[in-house]
Amino acid sequence: MTTPQIIRGSAAQLLLLLLAGGCIDGYRPVVIVHGILDGPKQFQTLRQYITKAHPGTEVPVISLYNDMKSFLPLWKQVRDFSKAIESISQNAPDGIHLLCFSQGGLICRALLFTTPRHNVHNFISLSSPQAGQYGDTTYLRWLFPQCLKKTVYKICYSRFGQSLSICQYWNDPHHRSLYLQRNNFLTKLNGERSHADMTAWRENFLRIKKLVLIGGPDDGVITPWESSRFGFYDSNENVVEMRNQEFYKSDVFGLKTLDARGDVRTCIQSGVKHVQWHSNHTVFKSCIEKWLT
Repeated sequence: MTTPQIIRGSAAQLLLLLLAGGCIDGYRPVVIVHGILDGPKQFQTLRQYITKAHPGTEVPVISLYNDMKSFLPLWKQVRDFSKAIESISQNAPDGIHLLCFSQGGLICRALLFTTPRHNVHNFISLSSPQAGQYGDTTYLRWLFPQCLKKTVYKICYSRFGQSLSICQYWNDPHHRSLYLQRNNFLTKLNGERSHADMTAWRENFLRIKKLVLIGGPDDGVITPWESSRFGFYDSNENVVEMRNQEFYKSDVFGLKTLDARGDVRTCIQSGVKHVQWHSNHTVFKSCIEKWLT
């Protein structure tokens, strides 16, 4: 009389094992795109956090435009990152997550805009200057040692400047007309310059399920730090938050629609320097982990 119980117990154990296996195999790949002056080696800790929390997860860190090559023109980077990510997406029928740091967050948003029928589930923007950059940071002083933020526009809004990635999201609030006239990247992403692909880009972007915006006041590089959640300076250098930005109110690329759907999430962490975002365990547990299922 005990045999049926043993069989039933064994079957239950087998079912639990199969279910556990299904969960392990069921995690979507998490594709990481690095930032300026970075490469895959800076993201090993983050990869370890992900694979420990979600065993079996595929976590490719795209090895393109590493280190000094990250200063090359952004549209060229977008094209090549898109190709690399497409090959991963084709083998992920349930979709992928994009986790993109700093400048990489702009690259990822651009490739989402320009990729029809992509299968990106969640887009996690990790301390990325989504509304632009304007500040005297160590990166700026290293790249343009003779310039302050007030004069960088003379370089960035030139033909030469627009061949440097960092200049393609330099958003000087005191030279708005030059920015709109000369910038060939961020103005298009934010719909501040009209172009023929605006409707298609909006439709492509709205395919994502969640937009997760992560940043904090002690970043020290992203300036203003609120740019990481689409806030930016007005002409008096007062920060205008996301919902009062013209690109939000006009919903030109779908940000307002995402927000109305409840699909824009923000996570603010104090005490985190720019180079620490991808290795800070509290950031991972509080801001990232829940969006990688």
